[in-house]
Amino acid sequence: MKTELSRTLGIEHAIFGFTPFPAVAAALTRAGGFGVLGAVRYTAPDDLARDLDWMQEHTDGLPYGLDVVMPAKKVEAPENRTLSEADVEAMIPEDHRAFVRATLAKHGVPELAEGEASGWRITGWMEQVARGQLDVAFDYPIKLLANALGSPPPDVVARAHDHGVLVAALAGSARHARHHAEAGIDVVVAQGYEAGGHTGEIASMVLTPEVVEAVSPLPVLAAGGIGSGEQIAAGLALGAQGVWLGSIWLTTTEADLHSRALTAKLLAAGSGDTVRSRALTGKPARQLRTEWTDAWDDPAGPGPLPMPLQGLLVAEAVSRIQKYEVDPLLGTPVGQIVGRMNSERSVQQVVDELTRGFEKAVDRINRIAGRSDA
Repeated sequence: MKTELSRTLGIEHAIFGFTPFPAVAAALTRAGGFGVLGAVRYTAPDDLARDLDWMQEHTDGLPYGLDVVMPAKKVEAPENRTLSEADVEAMIPEDHRAFVRATLAKHGVPELAEGEASGWRITGWMEQVARGQLDVAFDYPIKLLANALGSPPPDVVARAHDHGVLVAALAGSARHARHHAEAGIDVVVAQGYEAGGHTGEIASMVLTPEVVEAVSPLPVLAAGGIGSGEQIAAGLALGAQGVWLGSIWLTTTEADLHSRALTAKLLAAGSGDTVRSRALTGKPARQLRTEWTDAWDDPAGPGPLPMPLQGLLVAEAVSRIQKYEVDPLLGTPVGQIVGRMNSERSVQQVVDELTRGFEKAVDRINRIAGRSDA
Protein backbone atom coordinates (compact mmCIF):
# COMPACT_ATOMS: atom_id res chain seq x y z
CA MET A 1 0.00 0.00 0.00
CA LYS A 2 2.69 2.44 -1.11
CA THR A 3 2.14 5.81 -2.75
CA GLU A 4 4.39 8.74 -3.58
CA LEU A 5 3.48 10.37 -0.25
CA SER A 6 4.10 7.25 1.81
CA ARG A 7 7.51 6.86 0.16
CA THR A 8 8.34 10.50 0.89
CA LEU A 9 7.58 9.92 4.57
CA GLY A 10 9.23 6.51 4.68
CA ILE A 11 6.21 4.47 5.79
CA GLU A 12 5.10 1.03 4.67
CA HIS A 13 1.35 1.65 4.45
CA ALA A 14 -0.36 4.87 3.37
CA ILE A 15 -2.52 4.77 6.50
CA PHE A 16 -2.49 7.97 8.57
CA GLY A 17 -4.14 7.78 11.96
CA PHE A 18 -5.27 10.76 14.04
CA THR A 19 -5.66 10.01 17.75
CA PRO A 20 -5.50 11.81 21.12
CA PHE A 21 -3.73 8.77 22.60
CA PRO A 22 0.08 8.52 22.37
CA ALA A 23 -0.04 4.72 22.71
CA VAL A 24 -2.31 4.47 19.67
CA ALA A 25 -0.21 6.84 17.56
CA ALA A 26 2.99 5.00 18.44
CA ALA A 27 1.44 1.58 17.78
CA LEU A 28 0.24 2.70 14.35
CA THR A 29 3.68 4.01 13.45
CA ARG A 30 5.26 0.72 14.57
CA ALA A 31 2.68 -1.18 12.49
CA GLY A 32 3.89 0.56 9.34
CA GLY A 33 1.41 3.44 9.20
CA PHE A 34 1.79 7.04 10.30
CA GLY A 35 0.57 7.99 13.77
CA VAL A 36 -0.60 11.58 14.30
CA LEU A 37 -0.99 12.70 17.91
CA GLY A 38 -3.79 15.20 18.58
CA ALA A 39 -2.52 18.10 20.68
CA VAL A 40 -5.78 19.88 21.51
CA ARG A 41 -6.18 18.33 24.96
CA TYR A 42 -2.76 19.45 26.15
CA THR A 43 -3.21 22.58 28.23
CA ALA A 44 0.35 22.59 29.60
CA PRO A 45 3.47 22.49 27.40
CA ASP A 46 5.19 20.15 29.87
CA ASP A 47 2.43 17.57 29.41
CA LEU A 48 2.87 17.60 25.64
CA ALA A 49 6.65 17.36 26.01
CA ARG A 50 6.21 14.37 28.34
CA ASP A 51 4.11 12.49 25.79
CA LEU A 52 6.35 13.41 22.87
CA ASP A 53 9.27 12.05 24.90
CA TRP A 54 7.24 8.86 25.30
CA MET A 55 6.53 8.79 21.55
CA GLN A 56 10.24 9.08 20.84
CA GLU A 57 10.91 6.07 23.03
CA HIS A 58 8.15 3.92 21.51
CA THR A 59 8.27 4.58 17.76
CA ASP A 60 11.58 2.84 17.01
CA GLY A 61 12.88 5.85 15.10
CA LEU A 62 9.95 5.70 12.68
CA PRO A 63 8.04 8.84 11.61
CA TYR A 64 5.02 10.38 13.30
CA GLY A 65 3.19 13.70 13.31
CA LEU A 66 1.18 16.17 15.39
CA ASP A 67 -2.29 17.64 14.92
CA VAL A 68 -3.15 21.10 16.31
CA VAL A 69 -6.28 23.25 16.12
CA MET A 70 -5.86 26.83 14.94
CA PRO A 71 -9.30 28.05 13.83
CA ALA A 72 -9.42 30.20 10.72
CA LYS A 73 -12.19 32.22 12.43
CA LYS A 74 -11.98 33.05 16.12
CA VAL A 75 -13.31 35.40 18.77
CA GLU A 76 -11.51 38.70 18.28
CA ALA A 77 -10.11 40.89 21.06
CA PRO A 78 -10.63 44.65 21.08
CA GLU A 79 -7.71 46.88 20.10
CA ASN A 80 -5.75 43.89 18.74
CA ARG A 81 -5.17 42.67 22.30
CA THR A 82 -4.43 38.97 22.88
CA LEU A 83 -7.33 37.34 24.68
CA SER A 84 -6.56 35.36 27.79
CA GLU A 85 -8.65 32.35 28.82
CA ALA A 86 -10.23 34.52 31.52
CA ASP A 87 -11.16 37.15 28.89
CA VAL A 88 -12.89 34.50 26.81
CA GLU A 89 -14.64 32.97 29.84
CA ALA A 90 -16.05 36.42 30.66
CA MET A 91 -17.79 36.53 27.27
CA ILE A 92 -20.00 33.53 28.10
CA PRO A 93 -23.59 34.68 28.75
CA GLU A 94 -25.16 33.77 32.08
CA ASP A 95 -28.23 32.22 30.43
CA HIS A 96 -25.94 29.66 28.75
CA ARG A 97 -24.34 28.83 32.08
CA ALA A 98 -27.82 28.44 33.59
CA PHE A 99 -28.81 26.09 30.74
CA VAL A 100 -25.82 23.87 31.46
CA ARG A 101 -26.64 23.76 35.18
CA ALA A 102 -30.28 22.91 34.46
CA THR A 103 -29.42 20.14 31.99
CA LEU A 104 -26.98 18.51 34.41
CA ALA A 105 -29.45 18.82 37.29
CA LYS A 106 -32.20 17.21 35.21
CA HIS A 107 -30.05 14.10 34.87
CA GLY A 108 -28.70 14.15 38.42
CA VAL A 109 -25.07 14.65 37.43
CA PRO A 110 -22.97 15.03 40.62
CA GLU A 111 -20.64 17.96 41.17
CA LEU A 112 -16.88 17.50 41.00
CA ALA A 113 -15.20 17.20 44.38
CA GLU A 114 -14.20 20.48 46.01
CA GLY A 115 -10.95 21.72 44.50
CA GLU A 116 -11.05 19.15 41.68
CA ALA A 117 -10.24 20.73 38.32
CA SER A 118 -12.04 19.84 35.14
CA GLY A 119 -10.19 17.06 33.36
CA TRP A 120 -11.49 18.10 29.96
CA ARG A 121 -10.27 21.53 28.93
CA ILE A 122 -9.98 22.43 25.28
CA THR A 123 -8.12 25.70 25.49
CA GLY A 124 -6.15 24.24 22.59
CA TRP A 125 -8.86 25.76 20.40
CA MET A 126 -7.27 29.12 21.28
CA GLU A 127 -4.51 30.18 18.89
CA GLN A 128 -2.01 31.25 21.54
CA VAL A 129 -2.29 27.84 23.21
CA ALA A 130 -1.71 26.06 19.90
CA ARG A 131 1.33 28.25 19.29
CA GLY A 132 2.71 27.17 22.66
CA GLN A 133 2.21 23.55 21.61
CA LEU A 134 4.22 24.22 18.46
CA ASP A 135 7.06 25.71 20.50
CA VAL A 136 7.32 22.28 22.10
CA ALA A 137 6.65 20.18 19.01
CA PHE A 138 9.39 21.66 16.86
CA ASP A 139 11.95 20.44 19.37
CA TYR A 140 11.01 16.91 18.27
CA PRO A 141 11.55 15.18 14.89
CA ILE A 142 7.90 15.30 13.82
CA LYS A 143 7.47 14.79 10.07
CA LEU A 144 3.96 16.21 9.61
CA LEU A 145 2.00 19.04 11.21
CA ALA A 146 -1.75 18.90 10.60
CA ASN A 147 -4.31 21.61 11.33
CA ALA A 148 -7.86 20.45 11.84
CA LEU A 149 -9.59 23.76 11.07
CA GLY A 150 -8.30 25.38 7.91
CA SER A 151 -4.80 26.47 6.96
CA PRO A 152 -2.47 27.48 9.78
CA PRO A 153 -1.30 31.12 9.78
CA PRO A 154 1.43 31.84 7.18
CA ASP A 155 4.16 32.18 9.79
CA VAL A 156 3.32 28.72 11.17
CA VAL A 157 3.53 27.17 7.70
CA ALA A 158 6.87 28.88 7.13
CA ARG A 159 8.16 27.76 10.51
CA ALA A 160 7.20 24.16 9.82
CA HIS A 161 8.90 24.23 6.45
CA ASP A 162 12.03 25.70 8.05
CA HIS A 163 12.09 22.60 10.27
CA GLY A 164 11.58 20.27 7.29
CA VAL A 165 8.05 19.41 8.42
CA LEU A 166 5.24 18.87 5.92
CA VAL A 167 2.01 20.74 6.65
CA ALA A 168 -1.44 19.19 6.19
CA ALA A 169 -4.86 20.79 6.51
CA LEU A 170 -8.33 19.31 6.51
CA ALA A 171 -10.81 20.42 3.86
CA GLY A 172 -14.55 19.82 3.55
CA SER A 173 -14.90 21.25 0.04
CA ALA A 174 -12.86 21.83 -3.10
CA ARG A 175 -12.99 25.56 -2.37
CA HIS A 176 -11.38 25.04 1.03
CA ALA A 177 -8.78 22.77 -0.55
CA ARG A 178 -7.80 25.42 -3.09
CA HIS A 179 -7.35 27.93 -0.25
CA HIS A 180 -5.00 25.44 1.42
CA ALA A 181 -2.98 25.04 -1.77
CA GLU A 182 -2.68 28.82 -2.11
CA ALA A 183 -1.49 29.00 1.51
CA GLY A 184 1.42 26.66 0.81
CA ILE A 185 -0.01 23.53 2.39
CA ASP A 186 1.78 20.30 1.40
CA VAL A 187 -0.99 17.73 1.99
CA VAL A 188 -4.77 18.18 1.86
CA VAL A 189 -7.01 15.88 3.89
CA ALA A 190 -10.38 15.61 2.12
CA GLN A 191 -12.66 14.93 5.07
CA GLY A 192 -16.16 13.87 4.14
CA TYR A 193 -19.47 14.35 5.91
CA GLU A 194 -19.29 10.87 7.46
CA ALA A 195 -16.24 11.73 9.57
CA GLY A 196 -16.11 12.11 13.33
CA GLY A 197 -15.32 15.51 14.79
CA HIS A 198 -15.44 18.71 12.76
CA THR A 199 -16.72 18.00 9.29
CA GLY A 200 -18.55 19.60 6.40
CA GLU A 201 -21.56 18.79 4.24
CA ILE A 202 -20.10 16.73 1.37
CA ALA A 203 -19.76 12.94 1.46
CA SER A 204 -16.37 11.30 0.91
CA MET A 205 -17.22 9.61 -2.40
CA VAL A 206 -18.03 13.00 -3.91
CA LEU A 207 -15.48 15.08 -2.03
CA THR A 208 -12.30 13.07 -2.58
CA PRO A 209 -12.10 13.28 -6.40
CA GLU A 210 -13.21 16.93 -6.32
CA VAL A 211 -10.34 17.81 -3.98
CA VAL A 212 -7.84 15.69 -5.93
CA GLU A 213 -8.71 17.59 -9.08
CA ALA A 214 -8.74 20.97 -7.32
CA VAL A 215 -5.24 20.78 -5.84
CA SER A 216 -3.36 18.52 -8.27
CA PRO A 217 -0.47 17.72 -8.04
CA LEU A 218 -0.58 18.11 -4.23
CA PRO A 219 -1.16 14.79 -2.43
CA VAL A 220 -4.61 14.23 -0.95
CA LEU A 221 -5.63 11.92 1.88
CA ALA A 222 -9.18 10.55 1.87
CA ALA A 223 -11.02 10.79 5.21
CA GLY A 224 -14.50 10.27 6.56
CA GLY A 225 -16.29 6.97 7.08
CA ILE A 226 -13.24 4.85 6.22
CA GLY A 227 -12.65 1.78 8.35
CA SER A 228 -11.98 -1.13 5.99
CA GLY A 229 -9.34 -2.10 3.47
CA GLU A 230 -11.95 -2.07 0.73
CA GLN A 231 -12.71 1.57 1.55
CA ILE A 232 -9.00 2.38 1.49
CA ALA A 233 -8.79 0.87 -2.00
CA ALA A 234 -11.76 3.00 -3.05
CA GLY A 235 -10.07 6.14 -1.71
CA LEU A 236 -6.88 5.42 -3.62
CA ALA A 237 -8.92 4.63 -6.74
CA LEU A 238 -10.47 8.10 -6.42
CA GLY A 239 -7.00 9.64 -6.60
CA ALA A 240 -5.98 9.92 -2.94
CA GLN A 241 -2.42 9.05 -1.91
CA GLY A 242 -3.50 7.61 1.40
CA VAL A 243 -6.24 7.63 4.01
CA TRP A 244 -6.72 9.57 7.25
CA LEU A 245 -8.48 7.51 9.92
CA GLY A 246 -9.59 8.68 13.34
CA SER A 247 -12.68 7.01 14.77
CA ILE A 248 -11.57 3.44 14.13
CA TRP A 249 -8.85 3.71 16.79
CA LEU A 250 -11.23 4.63 19.63
CA THR A 251 -12.05 1.00 20.43
CA THR A 252 -8.50 -0.35 20.14
CA THR A 253 -6.93 -1.86 23.22
CA GLU A 254 -4.30 0.91 23.28
CA ALA A 255 -6.94 3.67 23.47
CA ASP A 256 -7.53 5.14 26.91
CA LEU A 257 -11.09 6.48 27.05
CA HIS A 258 -11.14 6.20 30.87
CA SER A 259 -14.71 4.88 30.63
CA ARG A 260 -15.88 1.33 30.08
CA ALA A 261 -19.40 2.68 29.72
CA LEU A 262 -18.33 4.90 26.79
CA THR A 263 -16.44 2.05 25.15
CA ALA A 264 -19.56 -0.11 25.50
CA LYS A 265 -21.69 2.60 23.85
CA LEU A 266 -19.27 2.80 20.91
CA LEU A 267 -19.21 -0.98 20.47
CA ALA A 268 -23.03 -1.10 20.50
CA ALA A 269 -23.65 1.91 18.25
CA GLY A 270 -24.77 1.68 14.65
CA SER A 271 -23.81 3.95 11.78
CA GLY A 272 -27.05 5.90 12.28
CA ASP A 273 -26.34 6.71 15.93
CA THR A 274 -24.25 9.84 15.32
CA VAL A 275 -25.21 13.46 14.71
CA ARG A 276 -23.46 16.62 13.56
CA SER A 277 -23.84 19.04 16.44
CA ARG A 278 -22.25 22.25 17.72
CA ALA A 279 -22.78 21.09 21.31
CA LEU A 280 -19.14 20.27 22.01
CA THR A 281 -17.07 23.05 20.43
CA GLY A 282 -19.38 25.54 18.72
CA LYS A 283 -18.59 24.19 15.26
CA PRO A 284 -20.44 21.27 13.61
CA ALA A 285 -18.80 18.08 14.84
CA ARG A 286 -20.04 14.54 14.34
CA GLN A 287 -20.45 12.66 17.62
CA LEU A 288 -22.61 10.07 19.30
CA ARG A 289 -26.17 11.33 19.55
CA THR A 290 -27.13 11.70 23.21
CA GLU A 291 -29.59 13.65 25.31
CA TRP A 292 -26.79 16.21 25.71
CA THR A 293 -26.57 16.85 21.94
CA ASP A 294 -30.38 16.82 21.71
CA ALA A 295 -30.59 19.50 24.41
CA TRP A 296 -28.19 21.82 22.59
CA ASP A 297 -29.84 21.23 19.22
CA ASP A 298 -33.34 21.91 20.62
CA PRO A 299 -34.67 25.22 19.20
CA ALA A 300 -36.19 25.93 22.62
CA GLY A 301 -32.72 26.16 24.16
CA PRO A 302 -30.19 29.02 23.94
CA GLY A 303 -28.19 27.30 21.21
CA PRO A 304 -24.42 26.75 21.16
CA LEU A 305 -21.93 29.60 21.35
CA PRO A 306 -19.16 30.13 18.77
CA MET A 307 -15.74 28.58 19.17
CA PRO A 308 -13.96 28.72 21.61
CA LEU A 309 -16.73 29.93 23.95
CA GLN A 310 -18.80 26.74 23.70
CA GLY A 311 -15.86 24.50 24.52
CA LEU A 312 -14.99 26.51 27.59
CA LEU A 313 -18.63 26.66 28.64
CA VAL A 314 -19.16 22.89 28.60
CA ALA A 315 -15.70 21.76 29.75
CA GLU A 316 -16.61 21.08 33.37
CA ALA A 317 -19.97 19.60 32.41
CA VAL A 318 -18.33 17.13 30.02
CA SER A 319 -15.82 16.19 32.73
CA ARG A 320 -18.64 15.48 35.16
CA ILE A 321 -20.62 13.47 32.62
CA GLN A 322 -17.55 11.37 31.79
CA LYS A 323 -16.37 10.92 35.38
CA TYR A 324 -19.75 9.74 36.65
CA GLU A 325 -20.60 7.92 33.38
CA VAL A 326 -24.07 9.43 33.11
CA ASP A 327 -25.27 7.20 30.29
CA PRO A 328 -27.98 9.38 28.66
CA LEU A 329 -25.49 12.25 28.29
CA LEU A 330 -22.29 10.25 27.70
CA GLY A 331 -20.81 10.64 24.24
CA THR A 332 -17.70 11.39 22.19
CA PRO A 333 -16.78 12.59 18.72
CA VAL A 334 -17.00 9.62 16.35
CA GLY A 335 -17.83 9.05 12.69
CA GLN A 336 -20.45 6.93 10.99
CA ILE A 337 -17.89 4.13 10.77
CA VAL A 338 -18.81 3.43 14.41
CA GLY A 339 -21.19 0.81 13.03
CA ARG A 340 -18.15 -1.35 12.15
CA MET A 341 -16.44 -0.79 15.50
CA ASN A 342 -18.03 -3.78 17.26
CA SER A 343 -15.03 -5.43 18.93
CA GLU A 344 -11.91 -4.37 20.81
CA ARG A 345 -8.72 -5.12 18.91
CA SER A 346 -5.12 -3.97 19.04
CA VAL A 347 -3.88 -1.34 16.60
CA GLN A 348 -1.76 -4.01 14.91
CA GLN A 349 -4.85 -6.21 14.43
CA VAL A 350 -6.74 -3.30 12.90
CA VAL A 351 -3.87 -2.56 10.51
CA ASP A 352 -3.63 -6.25 9.57
CA GLU A 353 -7.36 -6.31 8.83
CA LEU A 354 -7.10 -3.12 6.77
CA THR A 355 -4.22 -4.43 4.66
CA ARG A 356 -5.92 -7.80 4.09
CA GLY A 357 -9.11 -6.05 3.00
CA PHE A 358 -7.11 -3.79 0.70
CA GLU A 359 -5.43 -6.77 -0.95
CA LYS A 360 -8.78 -8.53 -1.46
CA ALA A 361 -10.28 -5.42 -3.02
CA VAL A 362 -7.35 -4.96 -5.40
CA ASP A 363 -7.50 -8.64 -6.38
CA ARG A 364 -11.25 -8.33 -7.02
CA ILE A 365 -10.80 -5.31 -9.27
CA ASN A 366 -7.95 -7.02 -11.13
CA ARG A 367 -10.22 -10.01 -11.82
CA ILE A 368 -12.99 -7.72 -13.05
CA ALA A 369 -10.51 -5.94 -15.29
CA GLY A 370 -9.19 -9.24 -16.63
CA ARG A 371 -5.73 -8.72 -15.15
CA SER A 372 -5.71 -11.82 -12.96
CA ASP A 373 -6.13 -15.54 -13.58
CA ALA A 374 -7.28 -16.13 -9.99
